[in-house]
Amino acid sequence: QVQLVESGGGLVQTGGSLRLSCVTSGRTFSSSDMAWFRQAPGVEREFVAAISWNGGRRLYADSVKGRFTISRDNAKNTVYLQMNSLKLEDTAVYYCAATTRGLVTDTGRYDYWGQGTQVTVSS
Repeated sequence: QVQLVESGGGLVQTGGSLRLSCVTSGRTFSSSDMAWFRQAPGVEREFVAAISWNGGRRLYADSVKGRFTISRDNAKNTVYLQMNSLKLEDTAVYYCAATTRGLVTDTGRYDYWGQGTQVTVSS
């Protein structure tokens, strides 16, 4: 069974930074493409960023391009999301997810999900 556990969320002012981490248990991490999604109250879960199994390819939502960076450390079974220049609209619960279907943005194509970590950006 694969488990994903996010951490690193919190309260930050606009313009600030946070680094989210997602530790994955199980033997499939190094062969899995990983992604971050987020969900604000009353809004559908949306794609944020994805990284290929070897870190060679990355994909970002337009809304975070240039501000967020996804990375991974396969030796630590961990994927990261560095978030800079945070905006009020970045407030959401952030989820990491795993798939073997490539860099896809559809939530339905991800097999495993974490429980989420809250990010709140205040003015």
